[in-house]
Amino acid sequence: MKTSVALFLLSLAGAEAFSFTARHVSHRAPVSSSALCMKTIAVFGASGLTSSECVYQALENGDSVIGLTRNPDKLVIPAGSGGSKAGESLTNDNLTMIKGDVTNPADVAKVFEAGTVDGVIIGLGGKTKDVGNTMLADGTKVVMDEMKKSGLKRLAVVTSIGAGDSKDQAPFFFKILMATAMKSIFNDKNNQEAVVMGSGLEYCIVRPGGLTVEPPTGIINVIDGEAGSITRADVAAFCLGAVTEENFEYIGKTPCISSVGGTSWVKDRSGAARGEME
Repeated sequence: MKTSVALFLLSLAGAEAFSFTARHVSHRAPVSSSALCMKTIAVFGASGLTSSECVYQALENGDSVIGLTRNPDKLVIPAGSGGSKAGESLTNDNLTMIKGDVTNPADVAKVFEAGTVDGVIIGLGGKTKDVGNTMLADGTKVVMDEMKKSGLKRLAVVTSIGAGDSKDQAPFFFKILMATAMKSIFNDKNNQEAVVMGSGLEYCIVRPGGLTVEPPTGIINVIDGEAGSITRADVAAFCLGAVTEENFEYIGKTPCISSVGGTSWVKDRSGAARGEME
């Protein structure tokens, strides 16, 4: 039994999280930005499972997206929010995709040259054997350096439950993985969080619980105790709130989010929250 649980958790190495069954509730459909203040959002690691949710939802909201990924051809409509279109190639007139390496300053600079960016989401992933032991921290630093050159402040970074000072919020078996099979990736995540905290930017470090690819539930709770599960679609909604809402309440913080327990967060969809002038 213990072996099967550990293998299941290892299957989520790309997410660096554990999983439970998410609760499903009705949720409000996204409100189009046509009546609000449209944003341009840069997404790094854009073809990943959580980042593609950020891309898709931002476009559905009427925003523009500039994405960077090693493999733009892998960007597809996500399973969670995409419904019957899930798995199809994700294209949109408001989407600009750039092929590149997040640790290469020249590639990252292309993102900020492609448009006037309002907010940045970093959702990097990959196995350390493929991307190296320091890609998360190194790539995040490169992005933040380019942000500063552009005078850009707002940033959301997806890490994981168990990173930084949230070790005690991870369940027992996941703690074992953090100290063994996933030790390298968590060293990188911890270093990534450290460089973000010392950046001077308006950051939100998002630590999701067990990630699923199910449809969004609309339940996004900030928790202090042991984390439960959360859909990638709900994580994306939280990240988009962090970079589009002017008075987002978790700026400068490291919230652990799940769909179980904690204090409920509700997306502020008002024009004022998105910086729209009255």
